[in-house]
Amino acid sequence: MAQHSSKGARFQAVTANRLSDGEVVYLTADNSWTEIFAEAEIADGPDASEALLARALVDGYEKHVLEPYLFETTEDAGAGFSPVSVREIIRAKGPTVRLDLGKQARH
Repeated sequence: MAQHSSKGARFQAVTANRLSDGEVVYLTADNSWTEIFAEAEIADGPDASEALLARALVDGYEKHVLEPYLFETTEDAGAGFSPVSVREIIRAKGPTVRLDLGKQARH
């Protein structure tokens, strides 16, 4: 399983791709999947991160999402959390070449 976070990362979230349409999704506090990064549950610390990932890997998850994995996030003063890596920033915001397409066009 892919891991896109540093081993010592304090804050992490879980992401995957939804099987029905390939959309990037994030695990929420109620164990559902959302397309909106701001609604993702953020784990604080390695133990909480592993528990969050375990919640994503419940029996039958393969019917809904493809390979959930942890990724590092950072806390922005007063602005919530944001992904750290360029890969996850792009996955959260959408295509970088056409701002009239994808998630960024909806905002």
